[in-house]
Order: sequence, then C-alpha cells, then structure tokens
Amino acid sequence: MRTIQVNKMIDESKYNSFHLSVLILCLFVIISDGYDLVVYGTIVPALMKDWSLTPIQAGMIGSYAMVGMLLGALIFGPLADRVGRKAVILVCLALFGTFTGTVGFARDATEFGIYRFIAGLGLGGVMPNCISLVTEYMPRKVRSTMVAIMFCGMQIGSIAAAGLGIFLIPAYGWKIMFWLGALPLLLIPFLWAYLPESLDFYMKRNQMDKLAHVVKSSVPEFEPKPDDVYDLATVKIHKIPVVNLFEEGRAFSTIMFWIAYVCNLLIIYAIAVWLPKLMQNAGYSMGSSLWFLVVSNMGAVVGAVSGSWLSDKVDGKKILVTYFFLAFVSINLLALNVNFVLLSIFVAISGATTMGTQIAANAYVSQYYPLSMRSSGIGWALGIGRFGAVIGPTMGGFLLAMNLSLAMNFFVFAVPGLIASAAMALVQRRYGYTWNQRQAANMEKVA
Repeated sequence: MRTIQVNKMIDESKYNSFHLSVLILCLFVIISDGYDLVVYGTIVPALMKDWSLTPIQAGMIGSYAMVGMLLGALIFGPLADRVGRKAVILVCLALFGTFTGTVGFARDATEFGIYRFIAGLGLGGVMPNCISLVTEYMPRKVRSTMVAIMFCGMQIGSIAAAGLGIFLIPAYGWKIMFWLGALPLLLIPFLWAYLPESLDFYMKRNQMDKLAHVVKSSVPEFEPKPDDVYDLATVKIHKIPVVNLFEEGRAFSTIMFWIAYVCNLLIIYAIAVWLPKLMQNAGYSMGSSLWFLVVSNMGAVVGAVSGSWLSDKVDGKKILVTYFFLAFVSINLLALNVNFVLLSIFVAISGATTMGTQIAANAYVSQYYPLSMRSSGIGWALGIGRFGAVIGPTMGGFLLAMNLSLAMNFFVFAVPGLIASAAMALVQRRYGYTWNQRQAANMEKVA
C-alpha cells in the first residue's frame, strides 16, 4: 500500500499537454469575461444617443452587471468548494451567455439593466473557479505565469470587443455587440467533456479512479495501483466558508486583499466604461477613442505576464505593491496634452498596471489560501472587489456630469491605485499557504 501525496506530485510535475488543455479551456471562458468587461464601454456613446441618457443614468446602468458579478462571486465561489468547480463553471457560463445575448433585445433601460444583472451573476461565478482550477493543476514553478496567461483571455476578449465595436457599431448599431456575447454557449459541450473537476471534489466524493486519472495525466510516469491511498493537504473547513478566511492568522491579510481589490476594480471598470467618452470629450473621434481601449488591453497582457513571471521569480507581494503605485502615476499621465503615440503609450502602461496587475493579484491571492478554501478566498476577494466595480461606472458618470477638467477626472480615478498599493504592502505573507509550502520545501532541501 502506497500513500500518494497528490499536491506534492502535481507541484513537482512537468508541464505537459494535460496542463495545456486545462489552461486553454479556462482561457476561452475568461475571453468571454473579457468581452463583457469592455462591451458596455464600447456602446455607451451610441446608447446615450439612442435612449437620450444622461452620464449619471449611463453610469448607473453600467453598474447593474457589476452588482450581479459581486453577488455571483460571493455565491458561486464558496458554492464550488462544496459542489465542484466544473459544475459551477458550466452553470455560470450558460447564465451569462444566455442573458448577454438577451440584452440585444432589450426595449428600454430597465430591461437592459435586468438582463445585464443576471448575466453578471454568471460572470461573477466563473472567474474565481477558473482561477482555482488552473492554480490547482499547474506545476508550482509556472503556476503564477499560467494563471496570468489564462487571464490574458480577459484582454483578448476586451480587445475583440473594442476592435469589433469600431467596425460593427457604425454599420449595425450597438445591439449586435451583445448578440455576439452569446457565442460562449458553444463552449459548454467541450467543457463538459474535457474539463476536470477539482481534486478536492474527487476526494470528497470518493471518486478515486478519476483522481488517479488526473494525477497520471499530470504526472505521466505515475502508475496507479488498486490499493493506493491518496492524500491531499487540506485544512479543517468551517461550515460557513468565509469564516475560514479569517482563521490561522489570515484575517488581516484577507481584509487587505479586499481593500486592494475594491480599489483596483473601481479603476478598471471606471476606465473601461468611461475612457472612450472622456477621450471623445477631449477631441478624439469615436474610432480613436475605442482604439485607446484596445491599447489599454494590449498593455494589460504585458503587465499580467510580466507581473506574474516576476512573482514566480521574486516576492509577488513586492511586485504588486510596485505595480499598483505605477497605476496611480500612469493614469494621471493620461491628462497630459501630448501627441497620439505618446498618449497611447501612457494608456498601455495604465492598462498594464491596472488590469494587468489585477491578473497578477488573482494568481497571488489564489495561492495564499489552502486548496480546500481557494475558491472561497478568491471568490470573496473578487466579490467584495465588485463593490469597486459597481462604484466605478457610477462615479464616472457623476464626474462627467460635474464638468470637471480632464486632469481632475483622471486624478480621481488614479487615487485608489495608491490605496491598493498601501493595502498590499501590509499583507502578512507568513500566514500564506504557498509561502509556508515553499519554506517547508526549502527546509527539506537543507536537511
């Protein structure tokens, strides 16, 4: 009889086709999320014109999906720790694909907001579970980088939304952008067939044949035996999932994560919704204004990959503190009266240090918590963070209605970056799961 240390085997495995398949499937799910992040910002000018909306009204409508995402992350993240990540991902994908497409048939602002809210519930539940699955199955040496690559799907989807908006909205109107948002429904059969469940789910359901299969897929040289005993490094779980996040010294850092997420998601969603309109007010054409969204998301890819790669090599906490501070600086630079090329560079840097840093932060936070509460940890961070996502678009609407200068608008958007940097600086890494695992591994090597 052998005892198989599952976590250790996967941590030390070599990257192979199984890891790639998990990454690609989750990547396509996140692409859908990225499309939804930017699609409302691309249609705001056209929607305001068609329905005669004020900036405040448009900002509030933009927040409806964020409220749904907030609730979705808080509900579906912890739920997946109990019923399985794969099942929750499938349900959430069906939810947001269906109701994003339905938005294109909305007859007024009320219907529009209801459909966006329901779609947001699904979107909020998808993200923490994709993060958890990729974190769970990737080898430790490349874990943060793989999570970052998966989250580059956010930028691919965002770039697709902004790029398609440049050509489709003038020709076909804004509704087609939401009809295209129903395409993720085509992913469901592939996810059902090929996406694995979480390791903890197989263990709790006593599905040892499936557990052995995914372990062998991760470590091809492993040969399962009928009498193998599988061991997962788990911790005692409280019946109320969120309580686990505040035990064993994690409470203060959990609060700091939440503060950083609220601040950064406020920036991301405020800029995603209002950047095109702000740039139009500054004298740029509709096409040029949407181009800035494309550039911002291109920068986010660079920021995500570089931040996560550096986090795998150095201390991830220091990288996040630095990047959040650079977000404050770069957003203020957007108000400068410079040429189009230089402004595009500033926009790319702001995208790298906001959206890109959020991706790196997701990888860091997901590894801070033990496997058995990972979806709860990242789900609650993203869920609480959605308060910032709700506030951002509405706040932007009020700022535009006040007719402030461009510099003042961007300064207000930038200040939360400083707060996020300070919050991350206060995180106590000694209570983190991955930090302790690395310390234990280093002690074994010394011994």
